[in-house]
Amino acid sequence: MTSRHSLAAVAGLGALALLLSGCTPASSTASSGEGDGTLRYLVEQQEDPEFLPMIEARVAKFEERNPGILVEIDAMPFDTMRTVLQTQLQSGDGPDVFNWGSGPTFAGSLADAGLLYDLTESYEKNDWQIYDFAKDRVTVDGKIIGVPGDIETVGVYYNKTIFDDLGIDQPENLGDLEAAAANIKQSGVIPFAVSDQEGWQAGHLLSMTLASRVGSQGVADLIDGEASWTSPEVVESLALWAGFNDAGYLPEFPTAISYDGGAALFYSGEAAMLPTGSWFIPEVEANTDFEVGYIPFPSEDGAGIFTAGLGSGPLVSANTDNPEAAIKFVDFLVSEEHGQWAVESLGTIPAFPIDTKDLEVLPLLAQVIEDTATFAAGSSDLGTNIDVVASDLFNQTMYDGFQALFTGQKTPEQVAEELEAAARN
Repeated sequence: MTSRHSLAAVAGLGALALLLSGCTPASSTASSGEGDGTLRYLVEQQEDPEFLPMIEARVAKFEERNPGILVEIDAMPFDTMRTVLQTQLQSGDGPDVFNWGSGPTFAGSLADAGLLYDLTESYEKNDWQIYDFAKDRVTVDGKIIGVPGDIETVGVYYNKTIFDDLGIDQPENLGDLEAAAANIKQSGVIPFAVSDQEGWQAGHLLSMTLASRVGSQGVADLIDGEASWTSPEVVESLALWAGFNDAGYLPEFPTAISYDGGAALFYSGEAAMLPTGSWFIPEVEANTDFEVGYIPFPSEDGAGIFTAGLGSGPLVSANTDNPEAAIKFVDFLVSEEHGQWAVESLGTIPAFPIDTKDLEVLPLLAQVIEDTATFAAGSSDLGTNIDVVASDLFNQTMYDGFQALFTGQKTPEQVAEELEAAARN
């Protein structure tokens, strides 16, 4: 699970999809033969009562095709899972396969502790067609230690009806976006349904503006410590949102607006644009009666680029008693058939190519899947969701910093200084 989702797995169907696309067993029991036996499979517990039945039905398909393997499914609250998972894996009582985030404080820390099974040979043997950029994020010290979960892009949804009624074209650069916001505000509609009550939304806001301003390499340099978070580009990205707030382009008191509340403003037409991620497509489609567009946050001189992160994906315990069965299970989870099921049933974007031609897919999702394949193939630039790869300390500093910006307690320069200090800690 990513750090963003750890703070707010509020995307409903999207969050559920992240878990189903990569599962987690606990500890294996006696094997009845080579590649056979029982796998314990651990997933994060969700409020949706349909969660476990959906997993069970999908796992049953795997068991039908692998009659020697039984998969026992466990579910655990995220906070509990984060607290006990490493201890269980170290003691040998943990899951055989488990679903977890690919960031440095998630899969990365487990890999550093020697608790993850090296899947490098499994990738080659099974020819898993994971996008290169996604595979890079589950590679530690030259070893591939997991399968990345669903791809999550972050951009801006916009109400095409409002735009058409006001004679606004799709923004092609930052100037167009600012002009659109001014026009929309003048009409009595909130330009951006920005919410920040929970705080984690700051990761989206900074990621999208910074990626379009400095490109993927520029963001990578910041994350890797090759550039400073006090640089003018970071300060300008922070100042942009502070300026939008001061100009009245955001709801009044965005720190008092919940994520669901911000979405409701967009659904009702009270707000014209909603900055959030691709996991929200099913929710947008289900709750709006107007045509919706989805674009990257524009740059000063162009259309900008999407940012991308990865949801939780399947990892295998280094201490599993039955690695062959575990790898068979992972192979099932990264099959095109399973990916198509996830796209059609859950509205998610797998980290590998999927043919959607004969699937019943929401039109906006089909567009985003096609765009994602283009980005992932390296045909265009693709930014990084900062909160997915940053430390907990940095993320909390970013969350607190944006809330201080929106309440006028800190300047962009002060927040940038705190981000730099957190990055160096």
